[in-house]
Amino acid sequence: MFKLIAKPALMVILAASTWSNPLLASDLTDANEIVANANLTSYYAANDGRSEARMLIKDAQGREQKRQFTILRRDRSDGGEQDFLVVFSRPADVRNTVFLVAKKPGSDDDRWLYLPGLDLVKRISAGDKRTSFVGSHYFYEDVSGRGIAEDNHQLKETTEQYYIVENQPVDPKSAEFSRYTAWINKSTFLPEKIEYFDEGGELYRRVEVLASELVQGHETVTKSRVSDLRSGGQTTLEFRFQAYDLGMEQAVFSERSLRKPPREWLRRSR
Repeated sequence: MFKLIAKPALMVILAASTWSNPLLASDLTDANEIVANANLTSYYAANDGRSEARMLIKDAQGREQKRQFTILRRDRSDGGEQDFLVVFSRPADVRNTVFLVAKKPGSDDDRWLYLPGLDLVKRISAGDKRTSFVGSHYFYEDVSGRGIAEDNHQLKETTEQYYIVENQPVDPKSAEFSRYTAWINKSTFLPEKIEYFDEGGELYRRVEVLASELVQGHETVTKSRVSDLRSGGQTTLEFRFQAYDLGMEQAVFSERSLRKPPREWLRRSR
């Protein structure tokens, strides 16, 4: 949920930026409609967006690693295809590492990772989308989001504050989870907590929004966390300097940007 991006399944994510929807006069009852609204909230704020992120990775022994990066996003269509570019700046061993996503709802996304130490562009296969993102507890899929058509959705409960939706993969072999439950805020459609369960029904992974605020009229995640409940490790993401509708061109998200990131868009002063 990086929209960031941060939900999912982030959400989260990935990203890392979100936007608010108008308050509804009455509760929704269609799980598909609720999930569609949550998807727009999590990954489609405005036409494009920029955010700086600080990542703190902590293992069960308390050992820490830090990452710092900038996320750029541009929508090709609302709720449809979009592009993400993630450029790492710290620490030195990951500086200039670049992650590029061409999101294609209904088919496999195109994902590339540029490793500057090897001067290597690595294509990330569809089967790797739910593996660790640069050594953190976030997955590659959390950056750009999981396609809503990949799961069946069922509204389990409606409370004063949340729609509680259970989701099961259409293809059980496509993910390591058997189901996940999302607590979606009824006012903002922001998924504030997502819990993942394995085939035995055991809870093993949790994604949480720890803080959010309005940025240019969009409810935006400013802090999130993923917890690995098996290992005891967790990764926390803090987002800063979010901005929307910057007018980024499609060329910003070309494969050329893997080796030559668009510095003019990475500078905060722009």
